[in-house]
Amino acid sequence: MSFDVNSPILFVMVGIIIAVVMAQSVFFLVRAWRRAKAIGMDPQKLKKIARTAVIFTIAPAIAILVGVITLSKALGTPIPWLRLSVIGSLSYETIAATNTLQAMGLSLGSSDLTASQFVSVLFVMTISILVGIWLAPVVGRKLQKGMSNLEKKDARWSDTIINAMFIGMISAFLGFVFCDVTNITATNKSGLIPVLVMLVSAVVMAIAGIFAKKFHWRWIADYALPLSLVIGMACAIPFTNWLSAAV
Repeated sequence: MSFDVNSPILFVMVGIIIAVVMAQSVFFLVRAWRRAKAIGMDPQKLKKIARTAVIFTIAPAIAILVGVITLSKALGTPIPWLRLSVIGSLSYETIAATNTLQAMGLSLGSSDLTASQFVSVLFVMTISILVGIWLAPVVGRKLQKGMSNLEKKDARWSDTIINAMFIGMISAFLGFVFCDVTNITATNKSGLIPVLVMLVSAVVMAIAGIFAKKFHWRWIADYALPLSLVIGMACAIPFTNWLSAAV
């Protein structure tokens, strides 16, 4: 029997796991609601909080949907659905899958993975992300205590270290964007595509920030990420056609 990344058994297994996660969410939601009422919180405020939470959950959900669609061609629907519904990260999952496929001489658009190749990709995506689960409780408290002590002694140094850590994280993703720029030739300009997509996404994010600050549109700040993702990915299509035609 040939291997299928969209096998029904995968949908069943993933569905069970996600159902358990959703059941946990409902359980704690009910417990929190009952506790809030028990301590005398205003029911109208509780309803307002619930409505706000539902509305602003849509924003990251759009970004997750984009990631599932991106990964589904190579990995099928069940696994991206699982990875981005539990502890997955859109940026991490895409990069992990792309790097693993490239190591096997394939691309993210490949749709003919063998079972062993599929397991290799899933192994890299799953095992690596699990580091954060055990690393946070092991070093998180000590790191937070150290940063708090440093902030009390010298707030400027504390801000500098936090900003340096953030810039380091961003630099890792920038390396992934610019990694093919050196391979640009007169007959191959595909290395420019991720750079142009990044620039478009950055412009959209900047415009959203300006609107949020100038017009006090708080909602646009929550939707800035999915907007920049969707518009950037949509622009990748004309960029690809344009650079292909320019060769």
